[in-house]
Amino acid sequence: MPVIAFANPKGGAGKTTAALLLASELSTRGAEIVIIDADPERWISQWAKLPGRPDSIRIVGDVTEDSIVDLIADEASRVQFVIIDLEGTASLMVANAIGMSDLVIIPTQGGSMDAKGAAKTIRLIRNQERMTRRPIAHGVLTTRTSAAVMSRALRNVREQMQEAGIPMFKTPIVERAAYRDIFDYGGLLADLSASNVSNIEKARANAGTYAAEVIEWLRFSAAVEPELQREAV
Repeated sequence: MPVIAFANPKGGAGKTTAALLLASELSTRGAEIVIIDADPERWISQWAKLPGRPDSIRIVGDVTEDSIVDLIADEASRVQFVIIDLEGTASLMVANAIGMSDLVIIPTQGGSMDAKGAAKTIRLIRNQERMTRRPIAHGVLTTRTSAAVMSRALRNVREQMQEAGIPMFKTPIVERAAYRDIFDYGGLLADLSASNVSNIEKARANAGTYAAEVIEWLRFSAAVEPELQREAV
């Protein structure tokens, strides 16, 4: 089953939020998910201790660079989706997880430091592609964007990515209070009340569109990968 890793060596790029939002949306649609929490801060493991975590989402936090390959392989044989929130460094654990992934999502805010972190991640993906002799689908996901206007810094990052031929998700993760609230109070987006959270419907719509695009990327990569492998022979 699909393995989706969230990676960027730049801390604070939005990896954890993007990973949990995806799990939240997939769970709401009836999927069974395992989240491998490989971030040293263990934010998702802390979220799991709050009320409201559904049985369809299981968290695995006890992971090392020696165990992560076997762990990913075992979990991928049991559940519909494996989501990996990776640490914010270019480590052996990150490299191993990328090498096992069907899709690597690279969250990036509108700034040069995040863009440089994304570039490092893409180089790591290229190295893993050579080692595993297979393409690894990947794309840059812009996070914490303004709902009203695209900043000049973010516009510059997008232009740099496009000029370099780096694939990007069309759907950004917009800065929303609801995304913070699930980490503070637990549960899923679907559990939050409009009476307590501002713009909850817009937050749900944004997360739903993002999750649908991830699923489409997975479908596309599964369709084109055999053809790419034949061309490489």
